[in-house]
Amino acid sequence: MNSTDTTPVTAGGRTDRRRWFALAIVMTAAFMDLVDVTIVNIAIPSIQRESGASFSQIQWITAGYALAFAAGLITGGRLGDIHGRKRIFLVGIGGFTVASALCGLAVNPEMLVASRFLQGGMAALMVPQVLSIVHATFPAHERGKVFGLFGAVVGLGAVSGPLLGALLTEWNLFGWEWRSIFLINLPVGVAGLVLGSRFITESRAPRALKLDLVGVALVTLGLLMLLYPLIRGRELDWPVWGYVSMAGSLVVLAVLVAFEKRKSARDGSPLVELSLFRVKSFAAGIAVQTVFGVALGVFFLVWTLYMQFGLGWSPLKAGLTGVPFSIAVSVAAGVSVQKLVPRFGRKVLQAGSLVMASGVLLYIWESGHYGLAIAPWQMALPLVVMGVGMGLIVAPLTDAILSEVPREHAGSASGLINTVQQMGNALGLALVSVVFFGTISDHLRPEQIGPAFADAFQNALGYVAAVMGAIFLLMFALPKRPAQRVEGEQAPVGNTEPVLVP
Repeated sequence: MNSTDTTPVTAGGRTDRRRWFALAIVMTAAFMDLVDVTIVNIAIPSIQRESGASFSQIQWITAGYALAFAAGLITGGRLGDIHGRKRIFLVGIGGFTVASALCGLAVNPEMLVASRFLQGGMAALMVPQVLSIVHATFPAHERGKVFGLFGAVVGLGAVSGPLLGALLTEWNLFGWEWRSIFLINLPVGVAGLVLGSRFITESRAPRALKLDLVGVALVTLGLLMLLYPLIRGRELDWPVWGYVSMAGSLVVLAVLVAFEKRKSARDGSPLVELSLFRVKSFAAGIAVQTVFGVALGVFFLVWTLYMQFGLGWSPLKAGLTGVPFSIAVSVAAGVSVQKLVPRFGRKVLQAGSLVMASGVLLYIWESGHYGLAIAPWQMALPLVVMGVGMGLIVAPLTDAILSEVPREHAGSASGLINTVQQMGNALGLALVSVVFFGTISDHLRPEQIGPAFADAFQNALGYVAAVMGAIFLLMFALPKRPAQRVEGEQAPVGNTEPVLVP
């Protein structure tokens, strides 16, 4: 969304009791997207074994979703502003449901990868409408309660995704194995489509910006030119064209900047509002968000591979192991926003980066000390420390980035924050080929697999710890204390999505 203003089509939309049904529908859709981000990782070994996917294809199954989602988020919001949030939401949830069916029915890894790209693109249409619909449907005095409920749904999605994925994979419903993690979306999506068409009130922005499809194409091309060689490079023995492609991605991104400057001057509706980067705290915050996304993309994929391939754990055992982490993130995030940041400001985020780095280093030590005999309860301490550190960062980071942004650009800035976080996540998933698989031999005997994956896990976590140190330094450019909103002023909404645990 590019404007915080909303125009409900029907005057009774804000007071109609049906708004609570509409809220349940859009929150269910948001929950479905959240779960789909986190549910896949835990099923990756099952997908690899049953479909015969290579490890680079496994990376594309996760990175493809993140890339398509990131590339389409801002455009998805603008389509809702122009053509109606209800209409685009229904297109998005319908397309997401179809893409989920294609994922579940995939006959080979290539079809699964393509379906995940489609699923991410449809999520980019669906998700930006959620908070916009809430903002257009509920009066200002009710939004605090509604956004509180939305936060609870976000927390539930983060906690339940890996566990739900583990249970569905373990139960092997109808012999579907990993396919059930996608097919479970079908009844939910159909219900959301039918009920949404009845209960959601249409709304549009009074002054919607135009689409920037050239900008979207340039961003997507530039990222693909960077990610494809990173993911395939190891398998292909790092060919020369891969380095040329990665260097060329910088040229494409330079062309993007030049085009966005021209488009901003021509019609004021660029995909990326470049003037925002003149605000030091925003530029630094975008860098933090991107690098943080890289760290999360690396960690969560290699963590799954380590537990299930390296240690030989079942999906359920791996899923349950992550519960302390998710709980710690949720608790620390609440305390951070409500108690700590108002008192200590930027120091809370910096402390979070150091705490998370400490948890990562502790995890490296435990993995080396206990070896393949490590137990879930022994992982609990480093995971809780990491979760506390992450919780201290994720909840207040958006406010810190936006605190010095002019109010008229708040919607564009919000969309860009979430876009770069997803792009960072996609880049992190691509870098797994370098920091994890790059240390594993192509020809391992069965007895060598466990130690090799454990060593690769420790190597990858070393990079994650270094990234958290870099984030600590970048945070010095954030304002010491986020600017306080005027009483009654709402947080920007639109192209916004909470920072997620991948």
